[in-house]
Amino acid sequence: MERFANFIGGEYTDPLGGEWLPVYEPACGEAYAEVARSGADDVDAAVAAAREAFPAWAGLSGLERGRLLERVAQGIEARLDELVAMESRDSGKPEALARRVDIPRAALNFRFYGAAAGQFASEAHTGPGAVNFTLRSPVGVAGCISPWNLPLYLFSWKLVPALAAGCTVVAKPSEWTPATATRLAGIAREAGLPAGVLNVVHGLGAEAGRALVEHPEVPAVSFTGGTRTGAEIAGRAAPAFKRLSLELGGKNPTIVFADCDFEKAVAGALRAAFSNQGEICLCGSRILIERPLYERFRDAFVAGAKKLRVGDPRDASTDVGALVSEPHYRKVLGYLDLAREEGGHILCGGEAPALPGRLAGGWFVPPTVIEGLGNDCRTNQEEIFGPVATLVPFDGEEEALALANGVRYGLAASLWTENGGRALRVAERLQAGLIWVNCWMLRDLRTPMGGVKDSGLGHEGGFDSMRFFTDARNVCLAY
Repeated sequence: MERFANFIGGEYTDPLGGEWLPVYEPACGEAYAEVARSGADDVDAAVAAAREAFPAWAGLSGLERGRLLERVAQGIEARLDELVAMESRDSGKPEALARRVDIPRAALNFRFYGAAAGQFASEAHTGPGAVNFTLRSPVGVAGCISPWNLPLYLFSWKLVPALAAGCTVVAKPSEWTPATATRLAGIAREAGLPAGVLNVVHGLGAEAGRALVEHPEVPAVSFTGGTRTGAEIAGRAAPAFKRLSLELGGKNPTIVFADCDFEKAVAGALRAAFSNQGEICLCGSRILIERPLYERFRDAFVAGAKKLRVGDPRDASTDVGALVSEPHYRKVLGYLDLAREEGGHILCGGEAPALPGRLAGGWFVPPTVIEGLGNDCRTNQEEIFGPVATLVPFDGEEEALALANGVRYGLAASLWTENGGRALRVAERLQAGLIWVNCWMLRDLRTPMGGVKDSGLGHEGGFDSMRFFTDARNVCLAY
């Protein structure tokens, strides 16, 4: 059985405690590999390697670091087929999606921040008789903890700006999806990253993750994952005055006004609801529809959901693959039972499909559409993180905003209207960190990404990410 070891000081190393965790293939529900179950001793070793590598790495110019990051991007692109297969096998997502989005975006993250490393600048402020300028220095060892839903994509989104800013990194990917993070470490070594600059420690969040968050030599922690875990991390990091970046959960609205471009709105809402099996924190799982359009939109949306093909992630025609793990699969099915208890009417989906052959034991849930639920029910308030969408009618802008903002989360939203004034009015009052108008998931990496309320703390993207990993010192020079 294949094993995914830690990567510390430029070498693959077995866990010091000698323990391993099973890694499952979601499409068939069977273990195919093992991953290191690391503890505090492994984290100590990784932090020590990162600390040793830090002075030389921080001492390179931004252009020099950028050239090495660009070589990693090229290494990812050269291994596209291998990484696509690994990502799909680990996460259950269709290979077609990993080929189109996940792996190219990981390469782009390296390329983008490789270029940014040479452009990172400080501020200067002139005044009567003095000039102030800001010096920015990398903080040291950065702890990066990434989730399972977009494994390589978000793993790179965490660690690359830290490397570009001059930090060394100890990264912990999800134990459910360790394959591509392990492979990336080798690609980085082949690209010429010095030993200790990038270290990967696998294991459970309560063990390896906690040790990384609490380590006294890790001054900055960047985490993407669930709100409950984020709150626990904040509680552990705050007494040590660590800097934190937390990108957490969402219960995002898709707001459809009657004056929308109908075909584009239906297609956009379907994509926002069911991409990656709904396992994206930015997915639009609450679809709010202006009442005059409600029945027409509902019928077209349900018809589109029924056309999405659930099947083998290896099949190029598959639209919806398997959910990442059995516990998550059981959670999503539990929410479908809850929706029924709360009085919801399931328009399509709602039951695990019976698939043949090797897929018979897989963790599949079809695209499910539910109507008839009030905004205050748990199904419309809690993050399900699966291919489940609810439909809710509204009357006018004020009710749309009340429904959209009436949850504890505030990560993302999309709205569909051909009225420019309405788009600006509604966008200005939406409680969300990312707002798309007549589109969804159209990302410019230069822009800030982050949520409000229970959706997180801080922002990532562009120079915001690099500033997070630096200390600022102001120098005032009188003349």
